Amino acid sequence: MRIVSVGHALLAASLIGIGIQGFVTGSFAAVWQPVSKGVPAREALAYLCALVALAGGLGLLWQRSAALAARVLLGFLVLWTLLFRARFIVLQPLVEGSYQSCGENVVLVAGVWVLFAWFATERDRRRLAFATGDSGVRIARVLYGLAMIAFGLSHFAYLNLTAPLVPGWLPWHTGWAYFTGGAYLAAGVAILAGLFARLAAALSALQMGLFTLLVWVPAVLAGGDASQRAELVISWALTAAAWVVVDSYRGVPWLARRQPHPAG
Repeated sequence: MRIVSVGHALLAASLIGIGIQGFVTGSFAAVWQPVSKGVPAREALAYLCALVALAGGLGLLWQRSAALAARVLLGFLVLWTLLFRARFIVLQPLVEGSYQSCGENVVLVAGVWVLFAWFATERDRRRLAFATGDSGVRIARVLYGLAMIAFGLSHFAYLNLTAPLVPGWLPWHTGWAYFTGGAYLAAGVAILAGLFARLAAALSALQMGLFTLLVWVPAVLAGGDASQRAELVISWALTAAAWVVVDSYRGVPWLARRQPHPAG
């Protein structure tokens, strides 16, 4: 096995979970949505997505296959994001949900991109120099920072949907929705500016992890429906990908006030 960080292990496990979910349900997991019913061979495409996630997650766990798995996952996720998520930004540029939805996939792309940058073979480094090593890690961090800004804006744009998700035992639901939205925005700006970037990445990942544990786990344990189970899987995957990005800052001071040099 080749596990280089906690985030790496979590992301591999979450991809395996997404793949299993796809095969069990015979439909697209949340990360692959939305796909129009008019798309040719839609059912076969759903199983292809499940296969890529499952095989990619398993492949990331083994030294001999980690580079290939990361390469295939990165290419597939980037292509899928451009074809099925980013197009909504073009079609509906004034609808914040277009950016939030795309941001979910971008977080996964960022996590997988860090792993690809780390595991890249000599051939990868020759042919895709911009996507490997320090350059690749920097691109992944920028993408992650942009996704955090999209997440933050969605909390404000869809306050009526965000506030009810706050656990009932917590007071001031609206206040928590504003706070978490502001935290995402601050994290995204800090990461893009290289100001306390490691701390910002860690806190944003922690926030996603707490959201998974406090919102979706209880919902599923209480007998949640298929949509809530799907939300649990994607929330876990986003948290895992976020921790991969956090892992890319290893060796960087938590309170560094300059753009850090990527660690691999």
